[in-house]
Amino acid sequence: MNRNIDKILKSKPTIEGAGVHLKRAFGYHEVPLLDPFLLLDDFHSQNPADYIAGFPWHPHRGIETVTYMLEGRVEHGDSMGNKGVIFPGDVQWMTAGSGIIHQEMPKGDHGHMWGFQLWVNLPSTHKMMEPRYREVKKEQINEVAIDKNVKIRVICGEVENTKGPVQDIVVDPEYLDITMTQDTEFEHRIKRGYKAFAYVIEGSGYFDPDKEKLIDIEHLVIFKDGDKVKIIPDDKSLRFLLVSGKPLGEPVAWYGPIVMNTQEELDIAFEEYRNGTFIKHKLHN
Repeated sequence: MNRNIDKILKSKPTIEGAGVHLKRAFGYHEVPLLDPFLLLDDFHSQNPADYIAGFPWHPHRGIETVTYMLEGRVEHGDSMGNKGVIFPGDVQWMTAGSGIIHQEMPKGDHGHMWGFQLWVNLPSTHKMMEPRYREVKKEQINEVAIDKNVKIRVICGEVENTKGPVQDIVVDPEYLDITMTQDTEFEHRIKRGYKAFAYVIEGSGYFDPDKEKLIDIEHLVIFKDGDKVKIIPDDKSLRFLLVSGKPLGEPVAWYGPIVMNTQEELDIAFEEYRNGTFIKHKLHN
């Protein structure tokens, strides 16, 4: 059974961090439409003034943040002692768990900056898990070619018996970067009951088998339940992110960079941040 389109959303301009201009595909106001996913930001600019102030030191608890770069780079540092830089094609998968403080500072390539950040919720059983940081380099991400017309970068999940480098994630997510040429179509199985969405980053195409509505860049498609998606480009190439995961079905208490299950848990987190007891992990380096 094909998955039809449930909703189509247009990303909206917003400002985050110390003044970073970006477009939000979905966020706080869409909860719980995309459970277990909380937020997807698209930061894409050729003007350094839009992003150079970055995201100075700030806390997270109860979620995972996934940063995927296409242009430019991001310098990372955190309370576990991790330091690194992610370049085009690289991924940073950070599990905040019980609490982490970090900073992300974008640097353009000749002014160009383009990347995405996805927030993945953690279930109540894992909200206070040990934080972890994974930096995945471009070379570690396998690319699958289908009939020379479809190329898929497998960040997380599995395509044609090829697994992504990021594994052992609680909500069993799949994160694919898919490029298609015209005059082709692509079908992909997604586990029934899992939430799935696509975000168009280049070109335009049809995301339902009946080709009822053409979807172009900076639009998010939320799919209904089913066994598979069918995608057909328009008269040019199409590139999109395809993401799916297992819903948690739990209450969401969310304020700023912290996402818990109850208001009481939120209050505790911010009180701990104020009094200096927020960090539970040991310094790794």
